[in-house]
Amino acid sequence: MATWRKQYVVARPVYSEDSFVEQQEKICRQRKTPWDHIKLYFTCDSKRVKNAALSLLPIIGWMKIYQVRKWLLGDVVSGISTGLVAIMQGLAFSLLAQLPPSYGLYTAFFPMLTYFFLGTSRHISVGSFPVLSLMVGQVVLRLVPGDGKPPANITGFEGLSEDHQRVLVASSLTFLMGIFQLAMGVLQVGFVVVYLSDTLVSGFTTAAAIHILVSQLKFVLGLNVLSVNGPLAIIDTLEKIFVQITSTNICDLVTSIVIMVVVFIVKELNDKYKAKLPVPIPIEVIVTIISCGISYGANFETRYNVTVVGKMVKGYESPMAPNLDVFRESAVEAFPIAIVGFAVAFSVAKVYSIKHNYTIDGNQELIAFGVSNIFGAAFRSFAASTALSRTAVQESSGGKTQIAGLISAMMAMVVTLALGFLLEPLPRSVLGALVIVNLKGMLMQVREIPYLWRRDKLDCVVWVGTCVGAILLGLDLGLAVGLGVELLTVVFRTQFPRCSVLANIPGTDMYRDHKDYMHIYEIKGVKIFRMPSPIFFANIEFFKDKLTEAVGFNPLRVLKKRNKALTKIKIHLKKSEHMTKCCFHIDWNADLPGNISIPRVDLHTLILDFSAVSFMDISAIKGLRTALKEYIRIEVDVYIVACDVYILEKLHSTMFFDEEIHTSMFFPTLHDAVLHVQEKRKDCKSGNHWVRKH
Repeated sequence: MATWRKQYVVARPVYSEDSFVEQQEKICRQRKTPWDHIKLYFTCDSKRVKNAALSLLPIIGWMKIYQVRKWLLGDVVSGISTGLVAIMQGLAFSLLAQLPPSYGLYTAFFPMLTYFFLGTSRHISVGSFPVLSLMVGQVVLRLVPGDGKPPANITGFEGLSEDHQRVLVASSLTFLMGIFQLAMGVLQVGFVVVYLSDTLVSGFTTAAAIHILVSQLKFVLGLNVLSVNGPLAIIDTLEKIFVQITSTNICDLVTSIVIMVVVFIVKELNDKYKAKLPVPIPIEVIVTIISCGISYGANFETRYNVTVVGKMVKGYESPMAPNLDVFRESAVEAFPIAIVGFAVAFSVAKVYSIKHNYTIDGNQELIAFGVSNIFGAAFRSFAASTALSRTAVQESSGGKTQIAGLISAMMAMVVTLALGFLLEPLPRSVLGALVIVNLKGMLMQVREIPYLWRRDKLDCVVWVGTCVGAILLGLDLGLAVGLGVELLTVVFRTQFPRCSVLANIPGTDMYRDHKDYMHIYEIKGVKIFRMPSPIFFANIEFFKDKLTEAVGFNPLRVLKKRNKALTKIKIHLKKSEHMTKCCFHIDWNADLPGNISIPRVDLHTLILDFSAVSFMDISAIKGLRTALKEYIRIEVDVYIVACDVYILEKLHSTMFFDEEIHTSMFFPTLHDAVLHVQEKRKDCKSGNHWVRKH
């Protein structure tokens, strides 16, 4: 059944770009110079000072509208719930960073204190994130390998225990990561995150989840496996685990399996009944408390040789300066860690800002995380970002602002100052099990592969390339591989776009690919060619090849054959009529004398649709100029339509126009050009096959 559509009728002249400019008066705008932008940037007035203060301290904005009666109770409940999760995740993720568990509580506390004032997101839970923890852990292992191996030659390691050396490396690396984030925020380059597409981040985090899973197997199985780092480290680790599999600690294994099954089931119930539950069941906290009690009562450490958390650091140590030697040794790894940490946090923050209708600022988020990581690193915390599961708890349990985040940080402080000793009997296998069960979301991203393959094969290549590269080569090199593959796909899309020949939808001014519709009208002798991509040095030859393919002949070859034929015709005329001078026009599609044969050209008009061409460089302009002249010289009229005004200005400034290529060849719309061609061809009369003038 046909759907009734509204009708519209527009009556106007057929415009070329020349006639449009003549009729429509254009405003001459004076563009600002770089110096004007610099002066404006450093101009200071009361309004700019106020805006700068609100920008640098977003807390001022949301505190002014804070509704105590409506929001405070929700923030308190959310802060307690999130704090419990943050404590457990801090302990667990510190193992990924190759640090004693108590330092995970530092990461749950210090970074949140500064983000509270500087962050623009009201819902993300700032703290440890498993992928960042693992990336930090790889650097820590490289510089302080342990297991009897000597550490790197770094000034400042003298007199420190192995744990303190690792803490120094992790905090210095985090400090440098914060410097990178702060610098990018100050320089307003928050846009750098756009180079990490959702597909790349998904493939990267899936690979990270596999690395995390493998790294936690030794805790789940109770094995003493030497940690390795570098390319193919995951294969080496799996080999070591399988060699020692017969030495598995049964108590650790049974405990881990029970923990994972229970936590998984309760998390599924939390998701299923989240609309009915006022607060998600804090199952991680519950199983941790129960495990601590059972381990202490049954004396797991002595009786079953179970590795426990052990001595917890009580209270906070004095601030510590970063180590410059660690800066030099870890600069290559610090930058991708900074990028990944910001990309994950920003993407999560964006989801909740859209849901709750407020804006976030990417550059301010960089500043906030940069300052938070610098401040936290001074107090021995490691890389902070956010975790989707923890943020989901903070939002779903009623959190409205970062007051909930501040309360969760206070809970971590209470545990650090007073209650940490209660966690000392906790088996490390429990923490490993909690890490693994929280990987479900990242591991399930594998299901995106069939979808991407059906929808966009190049995106699928990015996902698989990033994931495989990160699994085999390590997270730092894997991220570089993913970026390389992603940039290659961009080059491929722009260098080899899907060109098309357009035709008219009868009764409309719309034009579509002639291969896609059954009832479509192609004007005889007219080709409409469209290239949906910028035209630049790398794809100008592709453009010319595709254009040749679309019209069905090579204009340069036709021109050469016509010139040869013309020479023969002149010789024939001189012999037959004894003429020394003659001027004539030849119908090249007619039968020519003397058995002269040349390719037939049925095309009289070529229209180039530039509506999707966003820019052209000098090489492309030169190549286009050459191509147009080749068609013009074989008597094919060429028109360019819907050309961007700035491209037109560039064509004028580069001396594109001459006695053969005129501004009258440009039209504002495709339909204007087609109507002009039809009007022009209507008056054409067919003459002799070749006409001679004395």
